[in-house]
Amino acid sequence: MIDHTYALHTVWTGNRGEGTRDYRSYGRDHTLTVTGKPEILGSADKPFRGDVDRWNPEEMLLGALSQCHLLSYLWVCTTVDVVVTGYVDDATGTMVQTSDGGGHFTEVVLHPTVTVAEESMVERAREAHREASSKCFIASSMNFPVRHEPTVVVANAQLPA
Repeated sequence: MIDHTYALHTVWTGNRGEGTRDYRSYGRDHTLTVTGKPEILGSADKPFRGDVDRWNPEEMLLGALSQCHLLSYLWVCTTVDVVVTGYVDDATGTMVQTSDGGGHFTEVVLHPTVTVAEESMVERAREAHREASSKCFIASSMNFPVRHEPTVVVANAQLPA
């Protein structure tokens, strides 16, 4: 086993002069930084009094799952002789808010559309999602299902008239 350690610096920037005197007195804005990379401006989701122009934790979780599957999938494709020439994902996630003010994700569904170089690669490209899902570090760390509903297309394929 190999351990990997990651570091992130988070700074709350939402003190409006009264701190957290009450639920409406403070902003949810914060900044995430990692040495040598652009800042990520974060906030809460709009229903939780957040700034809609900033990333919220729920979107970042969804993004992490989508990115991780993409990267795992591309690697798996190299091992099964599938040449991927394009990949887009329209991921969705469902979070349930509980009556006590908490909540949790119930599932995430990835909807990747993968373009492969040749028709002979389509079935292996579909199957590669299963292995990529098991190899994704982020998905393997979740306590809710991360499903995938892929579409595979062939590059430069003639569409029916």
